[in-house]
Amino acid sequence: MADLTASDGAMLLSGKITEIGRNGCYVETLNAIPVGTFLKVVVFHDQHTFVTNGKIIYIHERDGMGVEFIDPPQDQLKILDSWLAELPSASPK
Repeated sequence: MADLTASDGAMLLSGKITEIGRNGCYVETLNAIPVGTFLKVVVFHDQHTFVTNGKIIYIHERDGMGVEFIDPPQDQLKILDSWLAELPSASPK
């Protein structure tokens, strides 16, 4: 799950993370935020949080949107990297 908050602190929305990597994530949600919107991203996983600034880079109406992470702090990248290490790796066919 992720919370997306405007730079002024106003809550924009919560959604389900279906893809995540070091550069960004995809958030499933019925309501979209306009492309180009800057925001604070808080991702929740296993009682831990990853917090960084982000920007909406594309939307799929009534499905979700792509969020680019902007300059995540090193301590936050360590959290994200530990989560990514837990993901099963894709095996070549």
